[in-house]
This record gives sequence, C-alpha cells and structure tokens, in this order.
Amino acid sequence: MTTSSNRKIDPSRRRKPDGSENNNDRVETGPTDLAFREMEELGLTAPNLSRMREYRLARIVGQLQKRDLAGVLLFDPLNIRYASDTSNMQVWITHNHARACFVAASGYMVLWDFHNCEHLSAHLPLVKEVRSGASFFYFETGDRTREHARHFANDLASLVREHSGENKRLAVDKIEIAGLRELDGLGFEIFDGQDVMEKARVIKGEDELNAMRFSIASTEISMKMMQDATVPGITENDIWAVLHAENIRRGGEWIECRLLSSGPRTNPWFQECGPRVVQNGELLAFDTDLVGPYGFCADLSRTWMIGDAKPTDEQKKLYQAAYEHIQYNAGILKPGMSFREVTQAGLALPEEYRAQRYSVMMHGVGLCDEYPSIRYPEDLEGHGYDGVLEPGMCLCVEVYAGEVGGKEGVKLEDQVVLTEDGHENLTRYPFEENLLG
Repeated sequence: MTTSSNRKIDPSRRRKPDGSENNNDRVETGPTDLAFREMEELGLTAPNLSRMREYRLARIVGQLQKRDLAGVLLFDPLNIRYASDTSNMQVWITHNHARACFVAASGYMVLWDFHNCEHLSAHLPLVKEVRSGASFFYFETGDRTREHARHFANDLASLVREHSGENKRLAVDKIEIAGLRELDGLGFEIFDGQDVMEKARVIKGEDELNAMRFSIASTEISMKMMQDATVPGITENDIWAVLHAENIRRGGEWIECRLLSSGPRTNPWFQECGPRVVQNGELLAFDTDLVGPYGFCADLSRTWMIGDAKPTDEQKKLYQAAYEHIQYNAGILKPGMSFREVTQAGLALPEEYRAQRYSVMMHGVGLCDEYPSIRYPEDLEGHGYDGVLEPGMCLCVEVYAGEVGGKEGVKLEDQVVLTEDGHENLTRYPFEENLLG
C-alpha cells in the first residue's frame, strides 16, 4: 500500500541542456534510433519537447484562469500525460487510479505517482513536486478507502491554499466516489475537468503537430509491413501482431483496440481480430487506434484485398463509396464552420449503408480520440453538440460502408489538421488502386 510522501525534484537529476541525463545515463521513453532514421529519410522534424510541454501547460492555465478556477485535479492518465508528459503504466492506470496531477491556475504542478516512481519525472522541470498517496480504490485500500481518500483530500487542500489562496473552485476530471465525497466535505466547489482539459487539448501547437506527423509516419511504415504480411493462410491475429510489434520497435506505446477483421467478419463492423484464417480474394479491414511515439495517437483505417484475386464488383462498390465519402468530407473542412454545418454539408452515405453507419463522421484526435465528435445527420438531434472548427484542430475523417446482411464491409479513415484556410491531410498511406479501378 502506498503512503504519502512529498518530494521536491532533485535538480541534479534533471536532463542536461544538450538532452543527456545526469543520472546514470537514464533516458526517457520515446522514438527509437530506427524511428529517427526513418523520419530523417522522410524529411520530418522532431518536436522540441521542452517547448511542447510549456505550450500544453499554458493551454491548461489559460482555461483555468478564464474560468476563475483554483486549479484542475487529474486522474485520467491521458490528461496527466498532456499536463506533465509523464508516462507510467498508462493502460493499468486507466482502471487503477493510482496517479494524480494537480495544476494550479498559477501553473504550479504536482504529480502523485505510483509507489517508488518519483524517478520517472526527474527530467521534467514543469513537475515541481512528486508525491504519493493518490490511491484510494478498493483493490489498493479495501475497507480503508475512506481513510486514504481523506488523507489525499487534505493533502490537496493544503496545496490549493498555498497556490490559489481562498479560491475553492476546483475542476476534476475523474475521481473515485470516496475522493469526491471528501472534497465536498472540505467545501470545494467541483467543476467538470474533462471540459477544461478537452478545450485545452483541442488546439495543437507546432511541436505537437510534428510529434503527430512522426507517430503517423511510424504507423504507416508498420502498416506497410502488415500489408506485406497479409497472405492467405495466416490468421487475423498474425497480421495484427505485426502492427503491434512494429509500433513498439519504433518507440510506440500501446494499442487501444483490436479492430481487424477479414471476409465475412468485416460486416458488421467492430469485430476484433481472432484466430480466423484469412482467404484469398477476401477483404481485410482494420483501424489502427494506436498510441505511437511521443504518446500521440495515429488513428488510421484501411481496407485491402487478401491474395492475388481480382476484386468483385461488390467489393469495388463498397470501397469506392467509402473512399468518396472521406475524400468529400475532408474537402469541405475549413476554420469557422460549426460542427452542425459540417454535418449538414457532408456527403450523405448511400441509403443501403446508413443502418450500419459509423458512430461519427469525424472526431478530434491528439493523445487519443478527443473532442469534438461530429455526427451524421441521423444522430445529430440525439447525440450532437455544436462548436466551431479552428486552425490547429486535428480530426479523423472516417467511414464504414457495409449493408445489413452484406457479405463484407469497408473501413477507411484519414487524419487531418485544420489550417488557416482549409486543411492538411497528415495521412500518406495509399488507397487500393485495384479496388478504385
């Protein structure tokens, strides 16, 4: 069980100005030498991480000051990553909230990390303190959960007093019930931290875009290896394993889903890869949904033929409808459009594919799928919300085309960034000429 401790970061363990470390040659996670060589060949620029981290903190502080909030308390590991650029067992932490981060409206940042993990933040000057004691979920604290939640809440309250005075307006993204009850008991007025963080994260800076280009290019190299491995007689799992392995080889981090299917399993969508042996002449469709180098999401979808068979007319019809859909919808994007206007201006899916339409026409992307979600016309009244496109927003434009009861389906998706006068497609992976012809 973790116990609370407060530790200032030892300056002697900070990263040197030239990027090397003072502490036994430890290096932070990130792209591998292989990835850097490949990106150099592609002419890509690596992000300036110090500048990127400062940009992100400024985005958060701007939201806090705009709303007169004392600070934001974060438990979501993606929000912690955005604020601090620290990474520690991110998938495990999503269901075991053992880490937390507080960002005051002044910009002062405190990280509660897992037991004996203070060294993981030693190279990050924006993290001013590392503490422990944020664990108050049942697996960790059992029938002592309330006790640990109270201890954490009192620890946080002292921080708020020190850095925000009498302001008790606190944003929180996600928290265990016991923790929320203790904060309520201390008189905090709680606001939606997800709103604060999604609005902070939505506009990407230059270095974030460079990191995203890096992650996408790394993913596309991995996709090519996966496509080369797609031959009749192997399993869906064999094919998916190539993408996962190559992502890790290049310094990628994790994959959120297992959305790859072949032949009849491509319809309906959302079936995850399994032991099915793929056959010549079938379609194989997938959605990468991966977190690549620098922690950036590369959310790309492609569909291709298995083997050397000639595509059927039905396969071509599906593919061409999907291709036209994302090309048209990406083409209409420009700053100043409302989300509702994008929905209304978008290309309608052919009638036969609407029943099994994807959940969104497009969605934001950064460290993961992010705000906003832009809906199809059929879903606008029930689930849609409005907002305005701005330069620096990154969107995934996607589609699933598959008829109810159909033999197969097609999934396609590109990742774009809004520019001052339109958009730039960050995706370079080719489409299938044999299915477009």
